[in-house]
Amino acid sequence: MGFFKAYDMRGTFGVDFDLDTVYRVGLALPKVVKGKRWLVGRDCRKTSDAVRDALVKGLSEAGAEVCDIGRCTTPMVYFFTAEDGYDGSVMVTASHNPPTDNGLKVSKASALPVGYADGLNEVERLVKEDAIHSPTQTHQPLNPPTHQPTNPSSPLSRYIAWQLKHSNTQTLKHLSFAVDCSNGMASLFAREMFPGAVLLNDTPDGSFPAHSPNPLKAEAREQIAKVVREKGLDCGVIFDGDADRAMFVDERGEFVQPDYLIPVVARATLAASANQTIKQSKQSNNCPKIIHDVRTSRGAIETLKEDGFEPVMVPVGHAFAKPIIRKVGALCGGELAGHYYFSEFFGCDSGLLAATRILSEIAKAKAEGKTFSEMMKPIVSRYANSGEINFKVEDKEAAIARVLDVAKTLGEETSRSEIDGYRLEYREGWISIRKSNTEPYLRLLVECRTKDELGKWVKTLSGAIEAK
Repeated sequence: MGFFKAYDMRGTFGVDFDLDTVYRVGLALPKVVKGKRWLVGRDCRKTSDAVRDALVKGLSEAGAEVCDIGRCTTPMVYFFTAEDGYDGSVMVTASHNPPTDNGLKVSKASALPVGYADGLNEVERLVKEDAIHSPTQTHQPLNPPTHQPTNPSSPLSRYIAWQLKHSNTQTLKHLSFAVDCSNGMASLFAREMFPGAVLLNDTPDGSFPAHSPNPLKAEAREQIAKVVREKGLDCGVIFDGDADRAMFVDERGEFVQPDYLIPVVARATLAASANQTIKQSKQSNNCPKIIHDVRTSRGAIETLKEDGFEPVMVPVGHAFAKPIIRKVGALCGGELAGHYYFSEFFGCDSGLLAATRILSEIAKAKAEGKTFSEMMKPIVSRYANSGEINFKVEDKEAAIARVLDVAKTLGEETSRSEIDGYRLEYREGWISIRKSNTEPYLRLLVECRTKDELGKWVKTLSGAIEAK
């Protein structure tokens, strides 16, 4: 799909992009994202130091003042971009992608994302123009001029202090749980934020030797699931490579689909909020808004309403979620992929804040004599859910047309959303069909009242997608 994606720039190093590409991105960014002060951070991938060097060289030659905070999590870059008033920032990371990949996540002032539709398209144009008109750059170590943060406290200590202030970590003393850092950037804070937890893969290693840095893959969760079962723990938390996502397994080692946890995050965030106007709004029937993406379970949406929240559906991806959470004044929100957004965190996603919030609710349930799975049962048990099913098809538009045609046989359509592909609602369930913004897939998700009905719908819709 190329280096430039809907939400960021990402691909296989040496195939989809090289250091020359990154240097040209650095030259182009200040022209597109106006402002002089830039923040840069990076993950632990083997190529991240070289990518950082090439990026900073380009930014500096374009006239930017660059502050390098070194190895960090992606949410740390978001946090300091907004907290310290930078005009723009770049996180060098490929997030949960394989070790061979790397990339760049760009934000502008106040940590608003820069996606393809609002800036990266122009960056791509400038990079291609420069590639035609500029000489090829050498790929020697660049040692670009940077400065460190002027605040005497280290970025990591400041970040952890903020997280501790906004998390009820005292309740976690009553939980027994494991934390899997995936050999990624969660390793920076795991010991301090989760004292007493069983820590797994908590040494940063960009080759990700233990398992994939993508917790949505079942194989990536096998280790923590086994540890939770063998040690009889209450739950397990697993972070992705750059720690912007947190996912959970319950006391049985079973994966908890992230969208089911959106109501849990909402409850914990409301309880933890120091903003009294938010707390009072629930009592005055002015329901706090919670954002969720188009793939979210109807069970989660119904639970939000029952808890006194107003669900707001948004397109998939942080480039869409972050501006909307600010626009509608939402308290927080989440996605099927495990991103959770918080108004108090500048509308950005934080895997760490999500983890502590969810853990606090699990601890509360334990104090009431409930296991994690028992706590989730009222949300999870309402419908049978397929999870996201990926299809590689040549003509995605034709496949979507076939799905829409065969969907007429599922029953009477009660409502439809077209903000990101199609979400079609029926009395017995709903379906979502959409093109991935980051991978070459067509994605189908189906939810029905019963497993038998789910099986029939999935078979019918999958047949339509794969029809020749």
